[in-house]
Amino acid sequence: MPRPNLLFIFTDQQRQDTLRVYGNELMNTPNLDSLAAESVVFNNAYVTQPVCTPSRSSIMTGLYPHTNDCTANNVPLTREYPTIAEMLPEGEYECGYFGKWHLGDEMVGQHGFEKNWVATEDGYHVHATQELFKTRHVSYYYFLKQHGLEPDQVGDDGFASFSRSLCCHLPRELTKPAFTAKHVCEFIEKNKARPFVCYVNFLEPHTPFHGPFDLMYDPAEMTFSPNFLAHGDHSTPLRCRILQEQYGNYPEDYYRQNKARYYGLVSLVDYYVGEMLDTLSACGLDEDTIVVFTSDHGEMMGDHALMHKTVMYEEAVKVPLFMRVPARGQEQRLVDGPVSQVDLVPTLLELMGCEQPDGLQGYSLLPYLTGEGELGCEDVFIEWQTAEGFTYIADPRWSQEKQAEAGSAEVRTVITPEGWKLNLRRHDLCELYNLREDPYELDNLYAQLDAQDVVDELSARIRGWQERTQDEAEV
Repeated sequence: MPRPNLLFIFTDQQRQDTLRVYGNELMNTPNLDSLAAESVVFNNAYVTQPVCTPSRSSIMTGLYPHTNDCTANNVPLTREYPTIAEMLPEGEYECGYFGKWHLGDEMVGQHGFEKNWVATEDGYHVHATQELFKTRHVSYYYFLKQHGLEPDQVGDDGFASFSRSLCCHLPRELTKPAFTAKHVCEFIEKNKARPFVCYVNFLEPHTPFHGPFDLMYDPAEMTFSPNFLAHGDHSTPLRCRILQEQYGNYPEDYYRQNKARYYGLVSLVDYYVGEMLDTLSACGLDEDTIVVFTSDHGEMMGDHALMHKTVMYEEAVKVPLFMRVPARGQEQRLVDGPVSQVDLVPTLLELMGCEQPDGLQGYSLLPYLTGEGELGCEDVFIEWQTAEGFTYIADPRWSQEKQAEAGSAEVRTVITPEGWKLNLRRHDLCELYNLREDPYELDNLYAQLDAQDVVDELSARIRGWQERTQDEAEV
């Protein structure tokens, strides 16, 4: 029996509640709605670390960031750690990667995707692993040059490039999603007669929050959660309070404008997801192709008076995840148990009938995709390493020494099937939330006497996970 194809689509910085399948009735995302209607939809899917490079490293390798060494942004994934493309039986799949990589050397095909590699991000050239790579441009640069555009920024090293600010204000047909989807569709058409694995990453809806659909949503119609602009108190970790000093003092209209444009970027992605799915159908590959949709992390968008990611709140660590698996039928199935993106590689390898290499740290979700098992027995673990470029606040309440201690504090988190969430920190406040009763994480129970048994039990689970995965962080 022929092996199924894989079309794996993921976005950058898309929080879970930006899709109708997760309850957002405002969204104009007909293509993702249709895909979700035929998929297994995970209601509680979590990243392994709420920032780009570490999260992507787990998506691609099935290993936690502390294992594959990609513990911060712009750390390259070395040859020591293979991606799923390198785990496939040799010669049986045509593999392609399209879009943002952010695991080192954007301009060079690598890790099993050497033959079909189309990149969009020139901004990471300064992090290239070889000097000769630092002068190379990605494919999208030449696409814009061919359309008569000239780079708008030149670095100290003389490298000319197109800024994200310029790119996000281009007409729709010149945007990164349009460029990426065009090459994906060509790849699908070219390889329709043989098994393929195609990974597609859109930068959107990552900052800057601008795009051709900026006016699609009315800022006045934006709604917010009970934790919107909720500043911390004595039970909030110092690092979060310092970040709130940076982001939490903007007026409400600032968040309304940003959120409306952020939604427009999600709809832009949806438009080009539709093009790719239409190409699959036109090639007669719907019944032969597994389709996955997810994101590398979320976005705070004013909740807890924060922006962006890098924190352990649900808005930053919980992401959309659904899979259309032809072998299990076309009806939608909702799964409530928590799952981790570290489970994606083992799951997909099993779905494609490929042997799993030793050492993968996730587990296959296949029984739950086929309806032969029920989720609910596995904990999910998330990690955070030391802060990158931590900014100090001129506030007499917190010395720079104290801020540095909190800013560099490592965090280890467990989320249980029962809805408990524990964030352990050695050098900052810990947190315990009952997500079933307090989904917006407004009541930190860690210091309450009647919660100590739960704290002790969950702390032991984190220590056990650290031992199993050889995680040496002190939390």
